[in-house]
Amino acid sequence: MPEAQALKSKEYETIYILRSDVDADTADKVQGRVAEVVARDNGKLVKVESWGRRKLAYPVGKQKKGVYIYVKYVGKGGLVQELERNLKLQDSVLKFQTVLTNKDVDVASVAVDPEEVKFQRLELPAEEEEKESREKALGLVDFGDGPRSMRGERSEDDYGDDIPGEEAGAEEPAAATGAKEGGEEEG
Repeated sequence: MPEAQALKSKEYETIYILRSDVDADTADKVQGRVAEVVARDNGKLVKVESWGRRKLAYPVGKQKKGVYIYVKYVGKGGLVQELERNLKLQDSVLKFQTVLTNKDVDVASVAVDPEEVKFQRLELPAEEEEKESREKALGLVDFGDGPRSMRGERSEDDYGDDIPGEEAGAEEPAAATGAKEGGEEEG
């Protein structure tokens, strides 16, 4: 029975978040480190996905956005500790989390699609470009003239000094001055 347990591994998912201002070379360095650690500890990468730049639930180290990377792999328990130790050493990694998805996996029986385990070159638009394109997609920008004015906003020219029905020096209406003059009392 101990021999059968020696062949079994566990399946894990790790999501790590890179700084939003990370350049492609730094992201490649982190991705290379992840692949190296998994291979060195006799693990096997199953799937790798880049989820792109997303807003964080709360600021982490003055960062409000981050680049999310998902990695699914198979290996022994020591692999997780080594991978997390390496992620902690990377300055560009804000956060990471590993989850055990399957306790009893035979590494030899795991089918891996070579396209799913390739780390893709991380090419993100600059945050300013991303914001501008989002505004254009929502129709908030008119042909490069800048952001549209909000509905209901008026310019200073829209507010005139004259109000219809009021003239300079006109008396206030009787309701506003207190129409109870002339000795009428309430009873």
